[in-house]
Amino acid sequence: MAKGYWVSVYRNIKDPEKLAAYNKLAGPAVRAGGGRLLARDGRVVAHDAGIAERTILIEFDSFEQAVAARASAAYQEALAVLADGVERDFRIIEGLD
Repeated sequence: MAKGYWVSVYRNIKDPEKLAAYNKLAGPAVRAGGGRLLARDGRVVAHDAGIAERTILIEFDSFEQAVAARASAAYQEALAVLADGVERDFRIIEGLD
């Protein structure tokens, strides 16, 4: 079964306090959903129209698990706290195997 991944790139952090509150809720919600943090805030080299800002990569055992974790009540609570505190590109993608 192919793994699932959350890929999130922050274009703009408008409210660091909202982001901090989101992080406190999102971490446990992601772990409860089976997610494993692979990369966060490390070095980034952006090419073409890429964004070299805060980048997060989370792995799940399956694409379906990744989608379900995003829809979970716990993660939705985290998103409500984040609200308009950031502008980001968030994607759920399926791995190759």
